[in-house]
Formats: sequence, structure tokens, C-alpha cells
Amino acid sequence: MSSSRRSRPSQTAVFALAVGALIIGTSLILLFYGVNVLTEGEEFLTGLYPPIAVTSQGAEIRSLYTAIFLIAVAIFLVVEGLIIWSVIRYRRKPGDVDLPPQTHGNNVAEFVWTVVPTILVIFMFIVSWQTLNSVDVNSPSAQTKIRAVAGQFQWTFEYLDQAGDKAIYTEYQPLTEKGGGMYVPAGRTVQLSLFVSPKDVIHAFYVPQFLFKRDVVPGRTTAFDFTVNESDAGQTFRGQCAELCGTLHSTMLFDVKAVTAAEFDTWLAGKVEAANATPPPAPSGAAPSGGAGETLKITAKDITYLETNLTAKASAPFRIDFDNEDASVPHNVSIHLGSATGTEVFKGAIFPGVATQTYDVPALDAGAYAFVCTVHPTMTGTLTVQ
Repeated sequence: MSSSRRSRPSQTAVFALAVGALIIGTSLILLFYGVNVLTEGEEFLTGLYPPIAVTSQGAEIRSLYTAIFLIAVAIFLVVEGLIIWSVIRYRRKPGDVDLPPQTHGNNVAEFVWTVVPTILVIFMFIVSWQTLNSVDVNSPSAQTKIRAVAGQFQWTFEYLDQAGDKAIYTEYQPLTEKGGGMYVPAGRTVQLSLFVSPKDVIHAFYVPQFLFKRDVVPGRTTAFDFTVNESDAGQTFRGQCAELCGTLHSTMLFDVKAVTAAEFDTWLAGKVEAANATPPPAPSGAAPSGGAGETLKITAKDITYLETNLTAKASAPFRIDFDNEDASVPHNVSIHLGSATGTEVFKGAIFPGVATQTYDVPALDAGAYAFVCTVHPTMTGTLTVQ
């Protein structure tokens, strides 16, 4: 008996040394290959937690997540600790030949594992209900009202009047790097309405740093309020459609640009003024605005150009009769030198379908060009000027 007692510590020591050697050896290998163990470990732990919220509503959601996360960690540690303790405490020892005493029923244990989970569930229900009621507020006195219109496969942002009935400016470009995106005033309450045509499919509005996702159901308008922190003015947050909506789902990205309230007012006033100064698209069959030259026809349908190879005369102006047959979907025709990513030499006005417009294109030098939809970069064609 005494010899077996002396052997057990030695076996434990060997096992501990083996585990320690494995950890040290793995760390040395990772360091040899340039892996920063601390940084990678920090990134792993950070990945288990939501990003820092940039809205006041997101901060409440993150606080709720923290509370429930800590409860889950505590339960995990208690349960795993009891399992490990039980394995060690009641393991079979040399010389044990009889079964240990069996316990059939324990009123205290049954009371604890019934009452404690009940209290935890009631607590989580209450704090979740409070947070839901707070982030789902839809205030009629919101200072800024915007409507985000989803469609296969792009986002359009309509800036509404104070009553929320009329769009005073429509932004067709969803990304700031292309001059668009959704601009919002930091520090002000923004009421965002979500809409998609009854003939479209379900989409979802999701900005990771808002810690909030809301489905956009065809034919149904939903709204919620958010307030970007004033300290986050000047930042741009990437958003996306978070519902698989078709073949070009991956292109349904958008930017949210947070600016100061004064910058937002100036920006919106400039956009409204420019939109009011721009003449509306010419109706179908209307005469072009002027300028001689040949006329090319381009038709957009089902998020593609039906014509993909066109030819125009060099050093002579020409016209493009553009027919947008995609209902409520904004398109245009822009011409780029060489390829779709080359220098832009002409950009036609963006407008939603079903509608037509005639573009007057200035004379171009002989060469290869590409025509592209600014809103949908996957829509491309080749223009040869000769």
C-alpha cells in the first residue's frame, strides 16, 4: 500500500512535466514562425465578444450581452469545477473493490438546481425585455428621418422631411468611396425606416458596430431610432444585407458616415439644392437636349446591360438612349477609359426604373472604353471608339 502511494505523486509529476513541456514547445514553435502568441490570444478572446458599440442603443445591447455572458461563464465554471472535483474526489483508488454509498434523492440539491435556474431565467427575461423596449423605441420627434430602401441588389437612402412623408433628397450610391453612403448626424436621434418592394425578396439591415440587425420584409415598413455617439463623428461604418437575397447578395454593401450635426445640415442642404437644380430625366421618346452625332441604345434589365459591345465614332459627340427596365432599381451609364476600373471620362445621371433618359456624351478619342453602372459595378460593357 505504501509503495502505491509513493508512485502516484511521481506519475502526477511526470504528467505535469509533459503538459508543461507541450505548452512551452508549442509556444516556441509559434514564436519561431513569427506568431505573436499574446496578440493572437487577445484577438481570439475579442472575437468572442461583440465590437464596441457606436450608438447609445448599441451600448445597451452590449451591456445586456455582458450580463448574460458573465452568467454563462459563472455557470460554466461551476459545472466544470464540480465535474473535475467529482472525478478527482470520487475516482477509483487502488484497493477499492466495493461500490461507494449510493445517494437516492437529495432535497437540498433538488431545491437548488430548480430555484437557481428559475431565478436566472426570470432575471434574464426582465433585463432582455427592458433592453428590447429601449432599442425598439420609435419616436415621432426624431430630429432626422431617413428611409433605407433595399432591392436586388443595392441600397437607396431617402432623406425625409420632418413629417416623414416626403423625400427631399435621394442618395442612390450606397458606398462613400463612390461619393454616396448614408450620412447621419452624430449626437442626434435618427429614425430609420426600412422598406422593400412587395415584388422583391427579404433583405436585412445590419451594421456590426450598431449591434443591431433588422429584417426588411417585402411590402412592410419598419422603423427604429438610433443615436451615434458624438465622439464617433468623422468615422465610417460598413453595413451589409445580412439575409441571403440572391446571386449578387455579396454586393449589397453600404456605408454609414457619421458627421457632426452642423456638417450634416450643410451637406444635406447642398444635396437638396443640387437635386432641385438638376432637370428630371427626359420622358421616353422625348427629343435629346442637343448636340449632333449618332445615337447608341443601352438597356438595363435584371441588373445587367442587354447590349455589351458598342461602337462610336472618334472625335465626335454622340448620344446614349438609356432605358432602365428594372422597376425601382437605380442605374446609369458611366464610361471609363480602358476598363471598368479605368479613369472615368463620362458619368450619366443615376435614376430608378422603369424610365428612360438620353445622355449627351462629349467627343472621345479613339480607343477602348468600358461602360459601367455606377451603382452596380458588375454591370459592364465594351465601347470601341474608332
